[in-house]
Amino acid sequence: MPKHPTVWGIQMGKHVSDRPTEGGYVAIGWQELGDLRTIPADREAVKAALRQALLDVKEGAIPVAAGMLLRFVHVMQAGDIVVYPSKHDRMVNIGRVTGDTSYEAEDPDGYPNRRAVEWLDHFPRTEFSQSALNEISAYMTVFRVRTHAPEFLAKVGLAGDAVLPEAATDTTEETTDDDTATQAVARQAEGTTSDFVIRRIMTGMSGHEFEYFVAHVLECMGYTTRVTAKSGDGGVDVIAHMDALGFQPPIVKVQCKRKTEQTPRPEVDQLLGTLGEGEYGLYVNLGSYSRGAIELERNKAKLRLIDGEQFVEMLLDNYGKLSPRYRSLIPLKQIYVPDLSNG
Repeated sequence: MPKHPTVWGIQMGKHVSDRPTEGGYVAIGWQELGDLRTIPADREAVKAALRQALLDVKEGAIPVAAGMLLRFVHVMQAGDIVVYPSKHDRMVNIGRVTGDTSYEAEDPDGYPNRRAVEWLDHFPRTEFSQSALNEISAYMTVFRVRTHAPEFLAKVGLAGDAVLPEAATDTTEETTDDDTATQAVARQAEGTTSDFVIRRIMTGMSGHEFEYFVAHVLECMGYTTRVTAKSGDGGVDVIAHMDALGFQPPIVKVQCKRKTEQTPRPEVDQLLGTLGEGEYGLYVNLGSYSRGAIELERNKAKLRLIDGEQFVEMLLDNYGKLSPRYRSLIPLKQIYVPDLSNG
């Protein structure tokens, strides 16, 4: 490994799920271009290929896209470090590039151009500073991590190996067009809000207090709830129902976990085992769920899994109904951000 590894940030869509981390790779799309290795390592050649393959791409976005493709195929090297914030589970994955670019024509996610990666470790987002998270929420698919490279390297025992920001140079970088930059700021605002809410819950509530908070959010949604005893609950923390006395179905049994790690299937099975006739199960955490747990949910009509991102959405949808106590713990104000997703 080089003495001073370059640190790269990689963005991939939520739909890739855990395939890159399980398969040991990072990847980029532009499948209309085919195998990126066949395009000459020349900026103008890459721009020409983009214009030919992507007829609806905005002219201002072409230099940025060309720079990303050149970085991924020709600038990134074996031994470099990659930081990949996976969207499906809110984890920060750090690994080491182990080979040159390859091409997988049948990639199921539309990301055929790959780099093999040895994943060194995986961390919840809450273990990093917000400014570091903001840096890896860049609008580009492939970008150089500069300011917070030492923070990410330190998490995998490589502290002190980072290239200083002022020493790093990358002639493939371009200034983005206004619409792309605007979309990036909007996405970062949304991501920062989710990070803030989850961080406040993790630092301001105990596990038992989180159970009461989940019950309160459900009450804001129209349910009547009661929190079970602190121990001996058999995997059920909250019982919710639509009628005041709780006699009419459906009865919803809720398991609450104030954790940002991935919840495995056996823990979800425990909740399922408590359900009787006419009862439904709701599992709430602040992280994500294993593939097995997600498959279980798909096959069980009476089960619903709520991850960290979804719980934040529930909270935001009902924020105006929250009690002053919780709004004080999680202070937010409503703003509007540009939405150019269909523009």
